[in-house]
Amino acid sequence: MRFEYFYGGQSEYFSFYRIPRQLVTGAEFCDLSTDAKLLYGMMLDRMGLSARNGWYDELDRVYIYYTIDEIMEDLHCGHNKAVRLLAELDNRGVGLIERKKQGQGKPTMIYVRQFVETAPPTAKGKSASPRLPKMGSQEDSKEEVQTSPRKRKCRVPKKGNKLY
Repeated sequence: MRFEYFYGGQSEYFSFYRIPRQLVTGAEFCDLSTDAKLLYGMMLDRMGLSARNGWYDELDRVYIYYTIDEIMEDLHCGHNKAVRLLAELDNRGVGLIERKKQGQGKPTMIYVRQFVETAPPTAKGKSASPRLPKMGSQEDSKEEVQTSPRKRKCRVPKKGNKLY
């Protein structure tokens, strides 16, 4: 198969998943697999749709539904890998998501957590910011990245050693 080049404004014809730079470059996320980082980016994308659909809980937190079958289909992977990726992201792993089972055949609610510090909610559980925040450049953000609760060491090759 031969792929063509992009010409002019054609590069804007597509939708993209945004993966926060800190997930890729941050030392606190070095043990997170690239597939888990991609899945987190896909979950962030679903957050916008959930917010537009009004999927907020009693504490005004946005949640998403993303079943294992949907993850398997979207990532073209098997059941075990989809389960492993969710475990990497949830409280057993790095803690970027929280899953809440509903029972009775209903899908699990997933809360996608932020890894940057934001203003705490005001009284009565209402957020100080609007429900759908204005999107801006990552470079413009003055938010600080939270540190992971666990100290992790990345495998970085020493001079002269190769990792294959």
